[in-house]
Amino acid sequence: MSDLINYTSCGLLWLGLLAKAPDLARRWRDPFLLTLSAVLALSSLCFLLGAPGTVGFVNDAGGVPNLAAPLTYGTVTAYGAASLALVMRWRGGPGTGRAIRRWTLGYTAVLAGIAALFMLGDAAVERRTDFDTYYATTPYIAEMIVLYLGAHLTAVVVTACRSLSWARQLRGSLRAGLVTMGAGNLVGCGYSVAKLSAVGARWCGRDWSVLGTTFPAACAGLGAAITVVGIVIPLFAPFLALRARCWRAYARLGPLERTLTGLLTRESLRAPRPLWPSATRWLTWRQSSIYNGLHHLGRHLDEGLFRQTYADRTRAGADPRQAEAAAWAAVIAAAVIAAAVRAPNEERADAVVPLAGRPDLPVLLRISDALAEGTGDRALAVC
Repeated sequence: MSDLINYTSCGLLWLGLLAKAPDLARRWRDPFLLTLSAVLALSSLCFLLGAPGTVGFVNDAGGVPNLAAPLTYGTVTAYGAASLALVMRWRGGPGTGRAIRRWTLGYTAVLAGIAALFMLGDAAVERRTDFDTYYATTPYIAEMIVLYLGAHLTAVVVTACRSLSWARQLRGSLRAGLVTMGAGNLVGCGYSVAKLSAVGARWCGRDWSVLGTTFPAACAGLGAAITVVGIVIPLFAPFLALRARCWRAYARLGPLERTLTGLLTRESLRAPRPLWPSATRWLTWRQSSIYNGLHHLGRHLDEGLFRQTYADRTRAGADPRQAEAAAWAAVIAAAVIAAAVRAPNEERADAVVPLAGRPDLPVLLRISDALAEGTGDRALAVC
């Protein structure tokens, strides 16, 4: 992949890591949070170290030709192991910690083997893009290549199998995240499979360098991106779902607020709208405006009309919640009319028992729906 794609992907992943930094600072001993942060950090390093520009910089800065190769391969291997540990930590259960420690020790040995084989081998000619196929027959370097590719392939296959197997037992955002993560690891398999195929072809005297450079890079980038999306889905799905519910509630309260608009404007009962388009703030603002209007209409909210409308709707076959909403809608519509035609200090001629209490948000939503359907107007006309 080009430097631009690599560095952009790295930057986006670091933004995700920075977003989790406050949680990490507060709960720095949380094993799951530590593993998640390790996955994001290692994934970003894979993109950073895999960029041709970074490869040249590392080789020049270290003074060792191809020094970037073992660093990149070690990071790719560690990323695969961290993804596997994340799935295991995610699922939990007895023996999880022991199993993760065994995998960690095994992949630590792989990383040590990569470093040792690179030092034993001779890779004097710098190869920024086709290192694997160029050195596929070089003693020790070839073994290093096979070691890291085998370790990476093992990690992504096991992670994909565990993710997809566990996803069958779940529902909701966690299942979507696991399926996405499993798909990302399956795509990531193409990285190791393609490179192993190119190396095998080199052993047979054939040149499949394209298969060892372009295709694996695409699989690695796409697989890492899909995997990270799978990790993010369960983390942000509850947040997004809450915001979506708030926006839906805000929109549903529109008919009720519009019914009270004249009163709210005339009596200056509506607070300034929040400047930042936050779902929770705007919902609270609209709900507060409605409560201000209902409080102002308090002496016009006729309990007798409420009871009559409720009884009529119940006899018509409405369930209690629908009947309550229709009764509130009729009472509010009548109160708005009464408040508009009477002077502020004028008392009603008929005896009115004010309606006690105020509806909560679910009831407000049903009242607004009833007003949108015209149920309140119909009930008021009947009364």
